[in-house]
Amino acid sequence: MKLSSLFSCTVLVLSLLAVAFGASSNEEKVTQFFDSSETQHTNNWAVLVCTSRFWFNYRHMANTLSMYRTVKRLGIPDSHIILMLADDMACNPRNSYPAAVYDHPRKTTDLYGDNVEVDYRGYEVTVENFIRLLTGRVAPDTPRNKRLLTDDKSNVFIYMTGHGGEDFLKFQDSEEINSYDIADAFKQMWEKQRYREILFVIDTCQANTMYSKFDSPNILSIGSSKKGQNSLSHYHDFDLGVSVIDRFTYYNLEFFESVDLSSKKTLADLIAAYNRSLIQSDPGVRTDLFARDLKKTYLTDFFGAVQNVELTAEAFPIGGNKVKKSSVK
Repeated sequence: MKLSSLFSCTVLVLSLLAVAFGASSNEEKVTQFFDSSETQHTNNWAVLVCTSRFWFNYRHMANTLSMYRTVKRLGIPDSHIILMLADDMACNPRNSYPAAVYDHPRKTTDLYGDNVEVDYRGYEVTVENFIRLLTGRVAPDTPRNKRLLTDDKSNVFIYMTGHGGEDFLKFQDSEEINSYDIADAFKQMWEKQRYREILFVIDTCQANTMYSKFDSPNILSIGSSKKGQNSLSHYHDFDLGVSVIDRFTYYNLEFFESVDLSSKKTLADLIAAYNRSLIQSDPGVRTDLFARDLKKTYLTDFFGAVQNVELTAEAFPIGGNKVKKSSVK
């Protein structure tokens, strides 16, 4: 009888150990699965900036709105997009298609439409506001839609377009931001843990000089044209009397039309698709600050919605506000 009881106890202990080991093993596997993620980021943000005023710069606003449409289509919500437009071409009296902006003479897609949230408009688009946005040095009463609420697990896509030259980009045709300003803002962002990775894309003349001063980690930079070279416009709309998009942005957008939320296309695929004879300038790519292999970096790591799970070993308090029994009928 004693032997039988001892045997039963031994079996029970072994069973409990097996269950505990299995649970521990499964927990380790889950942890390893999430820890093995190459990016380990939990959210994506986009900052889209058109720095040009005046009707003849219509294409710069169309560039930005086209990129806005693309990041929204791929899943980034308006709450994670900061849209800065230095002028309102849709309401310009020269616009023969009021309240609409198009990036093609066929006018198949109204980029302005009914669902555009502009966060910084007109004279709000300044060098100071742009740097304050990136670094988080905004006034206490700044509304949420004008804040870049990123953290150390945020991937940030920054797109800028306008008129520029060697190491500078014009804002409002009255002031300039230079490559040192942006480099310093990115350095502050890194020190304040405001990003995990940055994809910086700029479409302007001599665009590749704008990322020459960057020295912060985890930044991939792409520009439309090399030093001493112009970034050219594409389609001209004779009804509007202006060009409606720039070549570099147009061919980026053309590539993105083949990308969806489940796409496995990478940043290397995007860069390989650049055709100098079509873009008519020399796009540049700076990869030395970026830690990951571009062939293993999916476009959706920056342009798509992210729904990663963040594991924590600490208990999370739930139910801070208790409902009184007397209030429940």
